[in-house]
Amino acid sequence: MTISGYTFVRNAVKLSYPLKESILSILDLVDEFVIVYCEGDEDDNTLEDIKSIGNDKIRIVEAKWDPEKFTKNTLYSYLSDVAKNTCIGDWLFYLQVDEIVHEKYLPIIQKACSAYLNDPDIEGLLFNYRHFWGDYDHCFTHHGWYPHEIRIIKNLPEIHSWRDAQSFRFYENFEPTTEFYMQKAGTRKLKVAKIPAFIYHYGWVRPPYTMSTKQDRMVETWEGRKSETVIVDFDYGPLNWVPLFKGSHPQIMQGLIKELSWQDSLKFTGNPSELRRPYKHERFKYRVKSWIELNLLGGREIGGFKNYRIVAKWK
Repeated sequence: MTISGYTFVRNAVKLSYPLKESILSILDLVDEFVIVYCEGDEDDNTLEDIKSIGNDKIRIVEAKWDPEKFTKNTLYSYLSDVAKNTCIGDWLFYLQVDEIVHEKYLPIIQKACSAYLNDPDIEGLLFNYRHFWGDYDHCFTHHGWYPHEIRIIKNLPEIHSWRDAQSFRFYENFEPTTEFYMQKAGTRKLKVAKIPAFIYHYGWVRPPYTMSTKQDRMVETWEGRKSETVIVDFDYGPLNWVPLFKGSHPQIMQGLIKELSWQDSLKFTGNPSELRRPYKHERFKYRVKSWIELNLLGGREIGGFKNYRIVAKWK
């Protein structure tokens, strides 16, 4: 059995993605790690950061950053597919560069991959998620934050990234266009096994100005044109509205946790600003739904969209 890790990246260092930590969190598990690299801004040194890891498992594939051709953030799906198509593993582990795997879950993932390798009814493995917000001490369990997602798939040519590359679909026919990446017709959800392992998502943990810059870049890839927005510090809102994280972070993240430098820009008490639209976790109806899900439904989401079909559960 072989496992390929893969991802795509551009401006990761400039935009404060935990790039090296993400790669290293599964590098011992995989037989290769394919990285599609797109050249970024002149003041970004992402390529040098990747090369500094110095591991023969890492294979870099260069690709063009073309948001005008792939709009609505489907550029992310296209680039992740470019990486996928060069992978040689039986299983493919897609890890976005703001996602980390805790070392305690690696044995579970290895065993699940081995157990389901020859099971034709399993096309992917479904992970639980932790979404961190503002700093490393606050983590969402709220309604509106996806609680599960597929991150390991069988190496099948019919499986492609879908929409903004958060998930996957099985396609009857496929062409690499925005229209195909967005469509539901002619596709179906993957059949997956749910495993007791978590992905730690740190995409909302970065300096406020960098967070706003990253969000602005996503507007560009959605619309296919350069944004003219004036960048201001991102408002994380009062963190007392976000649950405290009581678990342990992956060991590979300890360095970044110690280096956090924007505490003075965060607000830990009070109420949300009235000068912006409230975030989902600040809205009354979402807070009520979250309470019901966490206290009465055992964490099951009310009416959440599930882009997968669970056919097995690994215990």
